Amino acid sequence: MNIIGHLRTINKHKFTVMKYCFKVGMYKQGLLHDMSKYAPVEFLSGAKYYQGYRSPNSAEREAIGYSAAWLHHKGRNKHHYEYWIDFGSDSSKGLQGMPMPDRYIVEMFIDRMAACKTYYGDKYKDSNPLEYYEKNKSHYIMHSHTVELLEELLNMLANKGEKETLNYIKNNVLKRK
Repeated sequence: MNIIGHLRTINKHKFTVMKYCFKVGMYKQGLLHDMSKYAPVEFLSGAKYYQGYRSPNSAEREAIGYSAAWLHHKGRNKHHYEYWIDFGSDSSKGLQGMPMPDRYIVEMFIDRMAACKTYYGDKYKDSNPLEYYEKNKSHYIMHSHTVELLEELLNMLANKGEKETLNYIKNNVLKRK
């Protein structure tokens, strides 16, 4: 169990997300981001399965077949697309991605960028969040608007950089009604 290593990692990630949320004007979301990671079910699991180079939820899944920490986390944090999966008005279509408000899509984007910065460290490149998304998107269940905006932001980050992408978010995405 690596309590100190896990605490350092989640604090670094949380403060990185907070910094970028503040840059785009999302102060409340920046302050409240991922507070559930300090709850016992998430924190103790994270310390137990801590590796330092990837999410401990992956290691927990490999060890016991599921991640209790992730199940707790995704149900309490609206910046995860999994929070927005439900049966639509036509339940015969099964589970579907519901529309996410843009501010949570932006927080999801920032969360992905911060996670890559946390785990890649000095090797981080602005293309890393897009590469991770592309590698895993085949199993995502997201509403078309969520996919469209998230991919727009990830591609902008990879091609135009952090500063231009954050300015676009602040001056365009978050100003839409």
